[in-house]
Parts: sequence; structure tokens; C-alpha cells
Amino acid sequence: MATQEQLLSPKLQDEIKEMMASYPKPQSAILMALHRIQEELGWVPEPAQAQVAEIFGMPPQDVTTLVSFYYMYHRKPVGRYVLKVCKSISCYLCGSERVIKQLEDKLEIKMGETTPDGEFSIVGSECLAACTGAPCLQVNDRFFENCSEERVNDLLARLRRGDDHFPPANKSWQPKES
Repeated sequence: MATQEQLLSPKLQDEIKEMMASYPKPQSAILMALHRIQEELGWVPEPAQAQVAEIFGMPPQDVTTLVSFYYMYHRKPVGRYVLKVCKSISCYLCGSERVIKQLEDKLEIKMGETTPDGEFSIVGSECLAACTGAPCLQVNDRFFENCSEERVNDLLARLRRGDDHFPPANKSWQPKES
């Protein structure tokens, strides 16, 4: 297992300290710091949580509580593409369960799992705040609204080809014509 020093590079530790310095209360930067760690490592392992606690001068269990409370932090390795499906009421009523079932069937994994090739993980999430576009899912924090069977199939086909260049979030996304 890697030591704490090996997990957070000196550069990342310096970035975290810069974040802390930009707030009147340094602990206000902890969520941003956890995001940066996840960007660099792909997830937030326990040794990294302990190192963050040390940097912020707080008990390790406080950092662990934050990481386990917020769904956006991964506590285990995930795929290259994390498919977060909103399970809140608006999306549920508009068919998020069908989206989950379709993803599970197409990827041959269950919610919370990662494909054997490490490309895809399916996770559920609480409200993604895209109720007018329900059902909604995110791919690595990019929103995809009004998820129909056709749109999900097109999305998976694009991602399998490595095509993850989609229109900006404020532009309408449409499946490619075959």
C-alpha cells in the first residue's frame, strides 16, 4: 500500500494550502481540496483522507464523515466514466429506474459496480438539480437530461468510441444521426 506521502504530491499539497489561505476560515476549503484529490487520484482513499486531516489540523474521522456524506466523492476506485443517475422524485417519476436498468443491462454490471475493463461505473445520486430535464444522469459531472433509451444507447456508443466531446452543458445534446 502506498504511504501518505506518495498519495498527495507536494504540488497538490501546495495547492491545498493555497486554497486554505484564500479563506478567512481555512477549513472552508476542505470540499474543494477533496475534489482536487479526486481529480488527481480518481477517488479519495482513506490514507489521502488522513493526510488531508493532517493538513487541515482536524481529526481524521471528520474528513471521513465528509467523504462518506457527499455522494460525489468516491471511496473506492471507479471507472473512467462515472454514470451518476439521479434517483430523486422528479427523475424517478420520469423513468430513472428504466435508465438504471438499461445501463445495467448494456454494461452488464449493477448499480455501484465498475465494468471489468475499468471504463464504466454506475452510481445513484440524490437530486442533480435538473428536474425540468428528468430523467437526468451525469457522466463525470457533465449533465445529460431527458434520457430516453435512444439517448442512453447513443451516449454509451460515443463513450465506448472514446468520443467524450459533447456540446457545452447549456446547449441541447442530440443523438448523432446513424
